[in-house]
Amino acid sequence: MPKGSNAPVPTAALRVEVGWRLGPGVPDADASALLLVDGKVRSDADFVFYNQPAHASGAIRHEGKRNAGGRVTDTLIVDLARVEPAIDRVVLAASADGGSFGQVPDLSIDVRQDGQGTSVARFDSTGATVETAFVLGEFYRRQGAWKFRAVGQGYSSGLEGLATDFGITVDEPQQATAPAAAPAPPTAPPTMPAPVPPATPTATPPVATPAPPPQAPPAAPVQLTKVTLTKAAPSVSLSKQGGTSGAMRVNLNWEVRKQFSGWGRKLGRSVAMHSDLDLDLCALFELSDGSKGVVQALGNAFGSLHQPPFIHLDGDDRTGAVATGENLTVNLDHKQYFRRILIFVTIYEGARSFADLHATVTLTPQHGAPIDFSLDECTVPSPVCALALITNNGGDLVVQREARYLVPERGVSPQRTVDYAYGWGMNWTPGRK
Repeated sequence: MPKGSNAPVPTAALRVEVGWRLGPGVPDADASALLLVDGKVRSDADFVFYNQPAHASGAIRHEGKRNAGGRVTDTLIVDLARVEPAIDRVVLAASADGGSFGQVPDLSIDVRQDGQGTSVARFDSTGATVETAFVLGEFYRRQGAWKFRAVGQGYSSGLEGLATDFGITVDEPQQATAPAAAPAPPTAPPTMPAPVPPATPTATPPVATPAPPPQAPPAAPVQLTKVTLTKAAPSVSLSKQGGTSGAMRVNLNWEVRKQFSGWGRKLGRSVAMHSDLDLDLCALFELSDGSKGVVQALGNAFGSLHQPPFIHLDGDDRTGAVATGENLTVNLDHKQYFRRILIFVTIYEGARSFADLHATVTLTPQHGAPIDFSLDECTVPSPVCALALITNNGGDLVVQREARYLVPERGVSPQRTVDYAYGWGMNWTPGRK
């Protein structure tokens, strides 16, 4: 579609894929949506993005990123049938993280019917320079039906500028200020007010005036911050990011590339051709009392969120297709019990190696900024990858990006291999799901 054009779309669940091509120096990008009434949001809750991934109405949710053959898509699910009648427009935007859109090749927005894969509208955005945010398109109501318009409006002020333009209240970094100077002492004794004579009583009783109803506290401003770990900056403090309590979700999402070379051709093709590929998200833990263990689907060791080890696996349902699959949850309300936690993933069945697997790991604290990082392409025949190590440093939990592929010795299980690599010192026996 050319810029400014429009097309009808079905009033149904639609996949909105914001896509671009990877390459050296290409910044990350994030999709977002704003639900508008007369050009503004009704409240900050009408903003759906990585820190606020679902709308209360259920009409929009942020599903997350996928990498297919070097092209990344960040997906929003927009169910137009569930959009509240008061909403007349849904703005679809993207923001660049760590650069501008002039560095992002082949930027596009593609609208598809969810579950069918049929493209109903597509806009390829070109000519970007210093813009750090873009309104790529929008859904709008027209005579009882929905249409999509290709917009292509850029912002040099990033996601913050775009959000505030539509009425979002954004939390600004706080700056320390010098304390106010103490008042100077008085040069003369203060004059005391004259005494007031007591009131003369009257026969009319006082009338009670009802107190005004208490006002609800103002809503907290939207937090736009997120943290991306890299090889150059591989660790972050949860305390410094505000993630000191509540539940922290750990999610793994992956995409398999179908172009292979060298020794990885056979193994990589094995990964790509197996739709039944089963990856297991796991955690080794060591608590402050010295007790150790593992949380994993194997052996039904799903853990517990409200008693030791305060880590829970929500199920065994990893396909890699969506960001809402299998998750580990860590209860940060009991962080004093943690000594260290190692998050890792194993291939249970469907392939022999992580060859040519591209994945994203996201840690989302209930409070504080989400933390994400990408896994490098595997270059060894590895069925197990250490993702992240969380250590307790004097009460502060530090997340360290590992992204470390391990190769087991003959007859050694992936779990035991991780144990050896990180010195956990546990005894292992065969287990089944």
